[in-house]
Amino acid sequence: MKIQNVGVVGCGLMGHGIVQVAAQGGCNVVALETQQEALDKGIARVEKSLAKLASKNVEKGKMTADQAAAWQTEVRGRITPSLDKGDLANCDLVVEAIVENLDVKKSLFSELGGICKPETIFASNTSSFPVGEMADASGRKDRFIGLHFFNPVQLMRLVEVVRTDDTNEDVFAAARAFGEACGKTPVSCKDTPGFVVNRLLVPYMVQAIQMLDRDDASKEDIDAAMQLGCGHPMGPLTLTDYVGLDTTLSILEGWVERYPNEPAFSIPASLVSKVKEGKLGRKTGEGYYKWEGDKKS
Repeated sequence: MKIQNVGVVGCGLMGHGIVQVAAQGGCNVVALETQQEALDKGIARVEKSLAKLASKNVEKGKMTADQAAAWQTEVRGRITPSLDKGDLANCDLVVEAIVENLDVKKSLFSELGGICKPETIFASNTSSFPVGEMADASGRKDRFIGLHFFNPVQLMRLVEVVRTDDTNEDVFAAARAFGEACGKTPVSCKDTPGFVVNRLLVPYMVQAIQMLDRDDASKEDIDAAMQLGCGHPMGPLTLTDYVGLDTTLSILEGWVERYPNEPAFSIPASLVSKVKEGKLGRKTGEGYYKWEGDKKS
């Protein structure tokens, strides 16, 4: 089973990156959005990223200027922007990268189940929702997979390939091969909360926040300890500000609701209060730190 024609629903922060790496991997890609403005913005991001990559390849001597221009044109030529879900009908794989709202995702997959050919594999780029629930909504549980890429998609080398108990073995193998074609290293995981990365990362961030809430250590010392003691590129409280306090809280609320007896899933008091105050992290200028662009204080 070879994936050649790919649809990506959503051309935002994550979606445009998936569009790009799929096209770079040799696939024909339908980039789908609901509004022309959002579609234009996503395609412009792809074109800017391709131009930057082409320029770097020339600088490093990997390509001549003519080769880089031809490569850029070739990759862009594999991408078809669209506002029509009907254009996904003959795709081998459709990847959903829309808003992190489970009901909206389930509604989309239910609709796609009636549009796409029976052989089409469906995938979600969700970072936290149960893949199995979306698979149920799609009407093709055996042809459903999680493909969790990381931001920025063009640079991050990992993709989590998430299977349910119903996922067909050939579908799973095809999804892993697609990840490799996109230039990623696929890791396999069952449909467990948060998969591999977020299942480990979010509770780690929670523990750091709770240490701060208990006044066990300052935010600066907690972050420095994990950077210098464990070799992490940034500390957990800085990371929380980067991820977004609202995003972190939303993930935790969903997990606590579904798994109330899991001790690793808890919600720190300061996280709730800061979100209520609109202090969402770097994007709003204040979270656990104050920010001016990418610089914290």
